[in-house]
Amino acid sequence: MSALQIRSFTFNAFQENTLVVSDATGNAVIIDPGCYSSEETKMLEAYLQEQKLKVVGLLNTHCHIDHVLGNHWVATTYGVDLGIHPLELEGLNRVKEYAHIYGFEGYAVSPEPGYFLEDQSTVSFGKSLVFKVFHTPGHSRGHVVFYLEEEGVLINGDVLFAGSFGRTDLPGGDLARLKKSIHEVLFILPDETVVYCGHGPNTTIAQEKQTNYILQF
Repeated sequence: MSALQIRSFTFNAFQENTLVVSDATGNAVIIDPGCYSSEETKMLEAYLQEQKLKVVGLLNTHCHIDHVLGNHWVATTYGVDLGIHPLELEGLNRVKEYAHIYGFEGYAVSPEPGYFLEDQSTVSFGKSLVFKVFHTPGHSRGHVVFYLEEEGVLINGDVLFAGSFGRTDLPGGDLARLKKSIHEVLFILPDETVVYCGHGPNTTIAQEKQTNYILQF
């Protein structure tokens, strides 16, 4: 049985899923922290304290506002560097320009990334937290997914949802590229792979191959 644990929190007005991935040693990586309000940061902090977890990493699948609202809090509270794909840097820096439009008047500006994530690379935190990185553009230019091969888990942000897929009408979106990412990256993974989505419930690769309506066009 796997020693890794994945805990999901649904935060902010966009109902974004923030993930905490931790191992048996108590190390934890936070992916796409969407926590904005003090209640949300307290909820995340309480879980980390209760589980006696040490935050050792901060990753973004992509840098739309709902996935980065908590970057500043995580980075400053736990002293960790941010990892993103280089094509997301422009989008990350633009969040401060439009946050108020969505009602996030108190947005704390995300730190600059400490390092960049590249396609087909591996990012590791200790011996157990090993993520294979795949570039999956379409929802945004620099979107990446994180594959935990031994666990049979894919953390896929906003590429694929249960019965749906990420929107492509935002800057950097491209439906043809999204479909290519789904077919050529996600759908070649084992059918039993559990997919953690940026919004909504988990799914599996098999389920989406059988029912997802992106296959219809």
